[in-house]
Amino acid sequence: MKLQFKEQDFQVSAVKAVVDCFEGQPLKTNRFTLERSKELIRKAKQAASGAFQSSAFEIEEEIGYRNSAIQLQETQILKNIQKVQKENDLLESQQIERPMGVKLGYNLTIEMETGTGKTYTYIRTMYELQKKYGWSKFMIIVPSIAIREGVYKSFEVTQDHFQELYGHKINPFIYNSGRPQDIENFASDSRISVMIINTQAFNARGKDARRIYQELDQFGTRKPIEIIAQSNPILIIDEPQSVDGKKTLEGMQDFNPLFTLRYSATHKVDYNKVFRLDALDAYNKRLVKKIQVKGINLKGSTGTDGYLYLESISLSTSKPPFAWIEHEQRTASGTISKKRVKVAEGYNIYEQSGNMPAYKNQVVTEINGYHNKIVVNGKDIYPGDILNDKNEHAFRRVQIRECIISHLQKEKQLFGKGIKVLSLFFIDSVEKYRVYDDLGEQQLGEYAQIFEEEYNKVKNEYLDLFEQEYNDFLKDSDPSKVHKAYLPSGYGDYLKRDDANSVHNGYFSIDKKGVTVDPTTKRGSEDSDDVSAYDLIMKDKERLLSFEEPTRFIFSHSALKEGWDNPNVFQICALKHAESGSTTRRRQEVGRGMRLCVDNRGFRQDFELVGEQVQELNKLTVIASESYEDFAKGLQKEIADTLKDRPQKAEVDYFIGKVISNEQGEELRLTEDDAKKLQF
Repeated sequence: MKLQFKEQDFQVSAVKAVVDCFEGQPLKTNRFTLERSKELIRKAKQAASGAFQSSAFEIEEEIGYRNSAIQLQETQILKNIQKVQKENDLLESQQIERPMGVKLGYNLTIEMETGTGKTYTYIRTMYELQKKYGWSKFMIIVPSIAIREGVYKSFEVTQDHFQELYGHKINPFIYNSGRPQDIENFASDSRISVMIINTQAFNARGKDARRIYQELDQFGTRKPIEIIAQSNPILIIDEPQSVDGKKTLEGMQDFNPLFTLRYSATHKVDYNKVFRLDALDAYNKRLVKKIQVKGINLKGSTGTDGYLYLESISLSTSKPPFAWIEHEQRTASGTISKKRVKVAEGYNIYEQSGNMPAYKNQVVTEINGYHNKIVVNGKDIYPGDILNDKNEHAFRRVQIRECIISHLQKEKQLFGKGIKVLSLFFIDSVEKYRVYDDLGEQQLGEYAQIFEEEYNKVKNEYLDLFEQEYNDFLKDSDPSKVHKAYLPSGYGDYLKRDDANSVHNGYFSIDKKGVTVDPTTKRGSEDSDDVSAYDLIMKDKERLLSFEEPTRFIFSHSALKEGWDNPNVFQICALKHAESGSTTRRRQEVGRGMRLCVDNRGFRQDFELVGEQVQELNKLTVIASESYEDFAKGLQKEIADTLKDRPQKAEVDYFIGKVISNEQGEELRLTEDDAKKLQF
């Protein structure tokens, strides 16, 4: 499968916003003298001809290419920025804005909601800046391995698309201190040159850190940073809110950037914002998935009542409502286990539990579909409520099962459309997923064990349900329509095909012995340990989207908190405690699944392709580790905080009905005719 790309108006507008800020800049390519090491040239000559002349040792210089200096005055740049801002309905900057401590260069902010293709946008911006002004040296600065691999992958999957548009490809490289020759090539290539670099490369400490500042023999005792600085690169910062520390900002100035472009959905500070596609825009334009939430609410224990969990309430036009609940029961052998059951009004939990004292007098007296609740022993219980269990193990089991249920429901819906469904679990400790014994043998962690147990249970329940639906349908319908009505052709075989242990996988840091480690404990390394992560999850997006690949559930630590995403993530489950002090936690996690999905041909299921059904088909389910109300309010607040400075367009509807008064205190309510005149 090959991902397909097409030109989208909002991305073209974002590109134009940046390019127009430098209107009036002449098209020019600058060359400079690039000193190279004699030894490197000797090897190059030898490789090219099989031998080399002694005169090769005398060569010390070669031509390099740099971005030509900006010819415009700062006042003209500001006028250009203000013009772009006005065209894009943004507040106009009153001056050139720079981060504290940064004296030179321009900073432009481009706000693009997660899932709308910001990487595609800034790659296309490179092509346009080179085409119009001759600028060809770019550095992409990223805060994490996950983002770095995602950016590199984006260049790979968009190459053919941009080849068709511009007639040539960009071949980026990831900075590696062990390959300084890449910097030589970066400086000497006349084409668009792109270096992707982690902040650790110029901030890290340790044995091999900060080689970028060291004099190296390969450069004739020059420093890599000096060669980069001579090229006057344009800096592109991916997720600048994660790299805007004082030390990192100072380090970036050493690159002598021509200017800096800052791309994110969650900027902490806007510097000369020239484009905005925020959460509200993205939703209204139907560019991202719709979000629905399954909240799990752990309620306090009385110490006497039994465990009870309400999963859902089902309504029917011809039958009374019923509920799916879970409670404990005593088996014939005397052991206690949890039982998931479909119940109607009058269900006696005490009797069905094996007369456990904790359920004395507990009967489901009401199932209220209108208010979405059941009543047990006078208590209102809502879907997602867990009563009388302070055991986190049981709480996480409920979350995992809910995620699996949502996954299979979505999978059944989309299988016939050729869309593979993925689910993502966030966990707070790697050991909860994978552990190692004293011999280094890998064992399942707590959550992995729960997952496999619950997956087998839910899968078997679904297969039994499909069989029952099939039998019911045979009684009074045309058998040829059964699969279409209840089970997409081939889905039953797909569901049966893979064992529970093969449908889940994880992305974590891996140490040099191949043993999983907590990435939060590994800091200061330029070549971070989690570079050894699963290629499937980080690099091979197409294979992950293939039905032939059994992986459907991904477990991750915070390494995938930002930067990584996959268009076919339809469920996100947070098996971790809320981060104290985090103001964008929910939005970052939800962002991993906001892209519109693709089918097995690589076509994006957008409004143009599927019409009004786009957000019904593209629906992201979040299984939250808090109540629905808490999660929804928290997410809405995080989004609202980013929208508070959003200018509002004063259209005709805005004025209609507004009451205005003059100096004498006389009031007038504006009519539609008044509003049209004012707006005009």
